[in-house]
Amino acid sequence: MSANADANGSPGREVAKRLFAREFNDATYTFKESEDELAPNYTLLPTGERVNRLFFAGTLTETNDVGSDSEYWQGRVVDPTGTFYVYAGQYQPEAASALRQIETPTYVTVVGKPRSYETDEGETNVAVRPESISEVDESTRDRWVVETADRTIERLEGFDSELNDYARMARDEYGEVLSPY
Repeated sequence: MSANADANGSPGREVAKRLFAREFNDATYTFKESEDELAPNYTLLPTGERVNRLFFAGTLTETNDVGSDSEYWQGRVVDPTGTFYVYAGQYQPEAASALRQIETPTYVTVVGKPRSYETDEGETNVAVRPESISEVDESTRDRWVVETADRTIERLEGFDSELNDYARMARDEYGEVLSPY
């Protein structure tokens, strides 16, 4: 059974990877693993893992309707390492509604898809298109921090494995400086 198939063998959603804002914001390289038009886009993490969906927690510190013709919400979610920027509009109605209604500051969890954008200056910025945003308590956020640290350590421990093709890609794209993570 593939990593993204359910118990019946049916294709399903990819597992949302836990990662900190620092690593996500450094992850500017995207790729597809096939030429198929519907193939998923992946973001390559500096620690040698690919991600199509991510799960994070932090403090929602700011929300703004940045849309000109229709509602398009931006949110800032801060974790112990940095800031995630989330953007939700008409195609993410539940997430947009959450950003409209949640009072700041509030602890939240977010499941979403990574997106990258090239600026006029040629730099790549990353953001998250949220699938869901949920209010949580401090202990839930704290558990997420511990579990995410464990997952990050696992990625770092597997970085030097000759069997890790994504780590080879990460070394080529980002170099081998892993100390920030």
